[in-house]
Amino acid sequence: MKKRLLAVSIFFWLFYLNAQAQVNDRSVLAQSILADKNLDTIQARSLKLLSGFSAGTSYSEVWIRDFNTFIKGSLQVHPKEKVREMLLMFFKIQGTDGNIVDGVVDSAKAGGGYKYRYSSLLPGWAAHKNTVETDQESSLIQAVKKYIDVTRDSSILNEVVGAKTVLQRMEDALAYIRKDRWSEQYGLVTGATTIDWGDVQPETGWGVAINDKTKWAIDIYDNAMYVMAIHDFMAMKPANYKTAENWSSIAATLKNNVRKHLWMPKAQKYVPHIYLNGSPFSKDFNEQEILYTGGSICAILAGFNTQAEVKEINRQMLAAAAKEKHATIGITVYPPYPKEQFPNMHPYHYQNSGDWTWFGGRMTSALIDNGLVKEAQAELKPMIDRAIANKGFYEWYDVQTGAPKGSGDFRGEAGVLFDAITVLKQWAIKNK
Repeated sequence: MKKRLLAVSIFFWLFYLNAQAQVNDRSVLAQSILADKNLDTIQARSLKLLSGFSAGTSYSEVWIRDFNTFIKGSLQVHPKEKVREMLLMFFKIQGTDGNIVDGVVDSAKAGGGYKYRYSSLLPGWAAHKNTVETDQESSLIQAVKKYIDVTRDSSILNEVVGAKTVLQRMEDALAYIRKDRWSEQYGLVTGATTIDWGDVQPETGWGVAINDKTKWAIDIYDNAMYVMAIHDFMAMKPANYKTAENWSSIAATLKNNVRKHLWMPKAQKYVPHIYLNGSPFSKDFNEQEILYTGGSICAILAGFNTQAEVKEINRQMLAAAAKEKHATIGITVYPPYPKEQFPNMHPYHYQNSGDWTWFGGRMTSALIDNGLVKEAQAELKPMIDRAIANKGFYEWYDVQTGAPKGSGDFRGEAGVLFDAITVLKQWAIKNK
């Protein structure tokens, strides 16, 4: 009996010591986060840049997929009324079928080959929709949720735009995906073939619009974004609001279908594409070897993966980044598509294995949510260091040379870094 009591006492003592060690480790990690002045510098620079709403120096438009990722920062430097007004613009020029445009722009600046639409509800503005994407509707709903989370201004839901409330228009946007971008066979969201979260088709020519060469496909990014939007919609809607569909059930079924059709259990990664009308790639090209980082990050944020799977996805992302001298986990895909397979975007250019903090930075929240705070800090650091070294925010980076590329003053990167640092600091304050 005494031996048993002694064994129990030793067990609980070791358990206590281990727990205390974990508390001490968390405290040390928290202190190192709060002492990192580079984090403060980047947040300050981010807020300075977020004085505007266009995507960056190369763009005149306000893009909803970008705005969704820097709206929290915008609300730190703009009156909430101004940010609300920018959100409402997308509802004022919403399609009659519920679709949401990519970008809105001063009509005097409209140009560049896009097919523009106009609305009497939004005089002086033009808008266009990149039709190969399926994330605009999801992005707008997510942005409204972030606006309410920061401002507590839920009155935007009852704002009437062209005889419909914003709440009704958000449900119309969700319904549009179910009507126009849906595979009944798989029970999943569809879109054109692009690279991961990208917006360009493989074939040469104007790659941002559906055409007779389009190969329809299913990917993880579109489905993760849609499920996150459904969750946000259900969290925002008043309890007495009667929805047209059982969106919670749809989201749950979608998750099951993602696990059934897109997740590869043995490889512990997502299938790049399921093709619905044939593949644009040659038969001898094994696309499943390619790791999709951005879509995988969004899948984690959507709650599709277990903690063990998150660790393995993260390991694979780090392994991919380690193969290129200047890469971070923001490298879009790895390895890149060969130019023979994707002539519209050559290897290591733009979304074809370019490095985008705009997506890589989102992994910070995904890791922290899964208890991987040390990893979150370590993996965010090279992105922070890069922004410090380049004295600004850039659209993407060349993983072979480290050179900043694309649009300068890229607000998507600034917004994602601002949010990532905020989440990291919030954890640190709780655990210091």
